[in-house]
Amino acid sequence: MAGIVHRYRRRYRQRVHAECPKPLEQYTSEELYARFRFGRDDIKYIADLVRPTPQHQTQRSHALSVEEQCFITLHFYACGTFYQVIGDNIGVRNSTVSNVVKAMSVALGSLIKQFVSFPKDDQTAQTKHKFFQMGNMPSTIGAIVLMCISKHLAQHQLVGNADLIITNCVVKWPGSVHDARILRESALYRELQSHRPNGIVLGDSAYPLLPWLMTPFSVANTPEQERFNSSHCKTRCVIERLNGVLNRRFACFNYLRVQPKVACNIFLACIVLHSMATRSHVPLDDNFDEPEPDVEPEQPSMFLPNEGHTGLAIRDAILRNYF
Repeated sequence: MAGIVHRYRRRYRQRVHAECPKPLEQYTSEELYARFRFGRDDIKYIADLVRPTPQHQTQRSHALSVEEQCFITLHFYACGTFYQVIGDNIGVRNSTVSNVVKAMSVALGSLIKQFVSFPKDDQTAQTKHKFFQMGNMPSTIGAIVLMCISKHLAQHQLVGNADLIITNCVVKWPGSVHDARILRESALYRELQSHRPNGIVLGDSAYPLLPWLMTPFSVANTPEQERFNSSHCKTRCVIERLNGVLNRRFACFNYLRVQPKVACNIFLACIVLHSMATRSHVPLDDNFDEPEPDVEPEQPSMFLPNEGHTGLAIRDAILRNYF
């Protein structure tokens, strides 16, 4: 009988739920940047952007506010720690953290077209000027790179400008796909092939030489070609710096323990957040070191041989007129 009474009391024991922390109240601005990569006003702005997102119910049927979901998600992006650790800090289960991160990543990623767009011809004058100041490469409107996430879990194509703003992205490929194939099957490639831009994009040797895509000389046989390659490297270094900023701002990229589709959603969300942060001049840590430009082995082109002929003529014209 005593055992029955004990089980009865245990079953109906009143549960005491810990109140979720309130980071906006308990942390200083510096602590908010360290833990979430954004300040008070920025976090409120992000919450307002995803406000239509339904409130998430925890396993204890206690609704998480949009702000609480933002804190969970931003903390995961910034630190890349285990769901269990974040759940312990915020007072929810790790399964709740997982569900929140997935839902918020989709919500933020759906805003991509509001924050990422390739510049029109009438918007490129200032971009060309800024790129030219970096390395004397004329008519540059962007630089392209393939970013690998979490030891080749996924590969994402990025185009960035001189202000470290992402102007185009392709987020859907696994980690073993060739750079040139990702480019060739992208909407950006189709658009720039059919409507040639008033400028050039810089890519490394893994990409083909096209009328709008300039790659370095594989072997510099003349002083002019050496100067071209040096200018190309200095100017294109901005995309390597952008790559480094993304990895520094969002430590979750170092090792994502999720399915590829979820990883793509997380990356899209982080691109949106990076665009917000860059335009709002949200600071990184003072000890951030800019990476040196990567020197990658040359990869064989996957394009038809005649595709580079016009690109070769344009590169030679740039060589004659500027170097």
